[in-house]
Amino acid sequence: MWWFQQGLSFLPVALVVWSAASFVFSYITAIVLHHIDPLVPYISDTGTIPPERCLFGIMLNVSTFLGMATMYVRYKQVSALSPEKPKILRLNKLGLTLGWMSCFGLCIIANFQKCILYYIHVLGACLTFGVGSIYMLIQTILSYLMQPELHSKNIFWARLAVFLWSCCSILSMFVSSVVLYSGLYGQNLVQKLHWDPQERGYTPHIISTISEWSLAFSFLSFFLTYIRDFQKISLRAVVSLQGQTLHESPGSFREEERALLIAGSI
Repeated sequence: MWWFQQGLSFLPVALVVWSAASFVFSYITAIVLHHIDPLVPYISDTGTIPPERCLFGIMLNVSTFLGMATMYVRYKQVSALSPEKPKILRLNKLGLTLGWMSCFGLCIIANFQKCILYYIHVLGACLTFGVGSIYMLIQTILSYLMQPELHSKNIFWARLAVFLWSCCSILSMFVSSVVLYSGLYGQNLVQKLHWDPQERGYTPHIISTISEWSLAFSFLSFFLTYIRDFQKISLRAVVSLQGQTLHESPGSFREEERALLIAGSI
């Protein structure tokens, strides 16, 4: 059995590989069609013009569902390992809520392009990266609280390092974007897809784009730390019938069951 076939480790692996592929494929398509500059464009710019916009959208929608599934499995795992620790259980529920909010933001990014509905796109980015960073913080805290009995120290330090990496990327992207958009470097910066290295504003633009790519891959790296944990968990569905037929209501089934018990006692 391969390492990614153990337990549910294929979930974070699929999330990371598929999400990275969505960035790379849309980037290559946009470069081949000369829709963007090859040197570090914004990730959103690689999914602005058809046909890469269609590819970018559908692949990120799949990433959304993979992310929700991965976060749910992580939630169930922590719940099973710490059933009598209220503090950990509360943080675990909060983490799942924030994680799914982050996934919803990713869905917004995929379906509302920057050049069409800019403010909605920015809202999606704030949910994905802002709320997603808080999710990473909560999972890092959970890893700290669950060590050394349930979590190794190495996993905690790895997640802490990736979380700090994401914070540095967010800070760098925020500062460079503020400098870029408040510096009056020409009109319609939102619609701008091609940059001349000689024009004003090019340096903060490059810093901003590099920070965005760094932030995206810090998120993917965080989910890579789930692989070893997910090798030790499996989920199964339990079917509970509420009736003997599909057209009966649960109430009528209970009444019928009660009648049978009474008849049997007589």
